[in-house]
Amino acid sequence: MRTLLLMVGFILFVSCELFTSRQKHTDRLINEELMAIDWNDVDQYPLFEECDELAEKPLQLQCFREHMIRHMADTLEGLEYQVSEDLQDTVRVDLLIDEHGFITVLRVQGTDTVDQMIPGFNDEITERLNDLTTVKPAIKRGVPVSIKFRLPIVLNTEN
Repeated sequence: MRTLLLMVGFILFVSCELFTSRQKHTDRLINEELMAIDWNDVDQYPLFEECDELAEKPLQLQCFREHMIRHMADTLEGLEYQVSEDLQDTVRVDLLIDEHGFITVLRVQGTDTVDQMIPGFNDEITERLNDLTTVKPAIKRGVPVSIKFRLPIVLNTEN
């Protein structure tokens, strides 16, 4: 009888441990998978229609940047400012491309020199670039995701 009681107790103990260990095992696998994901990279960059979505990632990024720069140049074409002295500087534009492919200017990071010589330049850039076209969003593990980019605008004037 004592042996039977010990066996029943052992079986109950082991069966409870099985449920607990399965949950712990599942949690551990999920945590390992989450830790293995590189959250700073995407599987596919945002793409303009002219870009090949089957191309390798570096080519996708290159195509995206080239088309984005072309769109920015077309959008900013015709902006004219007069400055009192030569200006050679770079303004950086932080863009957000959301999971729907909409492009938004997060920030225009100019310099004090640009702010002094061309008042309102950052606001004008933001206003014009917020009307850019949409793109196919970036993809991470099969899901559309938001991504940020920083693109430079080089200012070079001659009096």
